[in-house]
Amino acid sequence: MPELPEMETYRQQLSRLILGVPITGAEVTRSKSLNIDPDEFIRKLTGNRISRIERRAKHLLFHLATGDVLVLHLMLGGWIFYGTQEEKPDRTVQVEIHFGEHHLSFIGLRLGYLHYHTSTEVEKILQKLGPEPLGLDLIQFRRVLRSKKGNLKVSLVDQSFLSGIGNCYSDEICFEARILPLRKVPSLSENEQMMLYQAMQALLREAIQFGGYMEEPLFVGDRLTGQYNPRCRVYDRGNEPCPRCGHPVVHTEVSSRKCFYCAHCQV
Repeated sequence: MPELPEMETYRQQLSRLILGVPITGAEVTRSKSLNIDPDEFIRKLTGNRISRIERRAKHLLFHLATGDVLVLHLMLGGWIFYGTQEEKPDRTVQVEIHFGEHHLSFIGLRLGYLHYHTSTEVEKILQKLGPEPLGLDLIQFRRVLRSKKGNLKVSLVDQSFLSGIGNCYSDEICFEARILPLRKVPSLSENEQMMLYQAMQALLREAIQFGGYMEEPLFVGDRLTGQYNPRCRVYDRGNEPCPRCGHPVVHTEVSSRKCFYCAHCQV
């Protein structure tokens, strides 16, 4: 599932491609991906423009010139492609927005969605999300930690606790901080809290710099998207040697979520 770095990579790249470009039409092949009638969706978009793209947690918010907002959540398996009809991958597209000869294709939205809302509705929808990890200083982070009593893995992926972190980066952050993801949050010392905070800041910024871990390119010739994937230390590296100590990386499940860590150098 795309997390904060993947959605931020999409935001940055799409902002250079589609802002201010007239929307010439749209196509919907799966009405359940929308929250309004497909014909109404197409009518509201045609002739409109995207004036700004914002990321909030794992959502992208496409702010329209009319003041309304498209809210995207890719969920599991969703991704985006931008290009001409000839460049489009041979995959089922649930929703497509047309910008002349170029199309923004939303692929794999079987669980995800692209909803049309007023700005007021968007505020209500997103108000339950926790703070953005990269917007916190150490004092604020420690204050947020006090609200959690469970283990670190489950806490980090809780979107009401911190927004934008999922399975991949929760494991990567814990590895970077040398802390087991199975540890209970109240058991962390002040020094471990600081190490966790520093790891979170450094790891998420590095992942954004290298385009996240999703490998499907956004457009033909895209050399950024997915470049963090080979840099993952432990995520999806079960039984491979730990890059720090050489012991095999453990693959287990925590609350039905896959979890990867090194039992030797994470404590």
